[in-house]
Amino acid sequence: MSQAKTNARKCAVQALYQWQMSGESLSRIEIYFQEEDHLKGAQKNYFNEIFHGVPAQLDVIDAALAEFVDRPVEKIDPVERAILRVGVYELINRLETPYKVIINEGVNLAKFFGAEGSHKYINGILDKVSQKQRAVEIASKQAPSAP
Repeated sequence: MSQAKTNARKCAVQALYQWQMSGESLSRIEIYFQEEDHLKGAQKNYFNEIFHGVPAQLDVIDAALAEFVDRPVEKIDPVERAILRVGVYELINRLETPYKVIINEGVNLAKFFGAEGSHKYINGILDKVSQKQRAVEIASKQAPSAP
């Protein structure tokens, strides 16, 4: 995966965290990220897709999470919640990105932004969500190849 996409994910997590905590409008947060040059080195289109896509699909994303988390989604640590929402958004919408890449990116985001050990929680939840959302992809990778 490209560093520009990784940087877009980092920015999306930060922006979604800010949105969750402040309740500010998406447009105001987006302007802040553009004016402060936070998106330097990030794939801006990918950032925009995730940053606007997560709130637009919040009910679907949170329902996918709720099935596998140990508490109400709103009670998950805000940093972890933003990371999980980005991962689930990609699992649902970015089928060209392998599920293992999405999980790995989520783990790395948790190591970068999250509390100590939070990457284990992120890994476990995204793995479970991917088993459901990407069942066909996972099965095709596990199927024995024909002789």
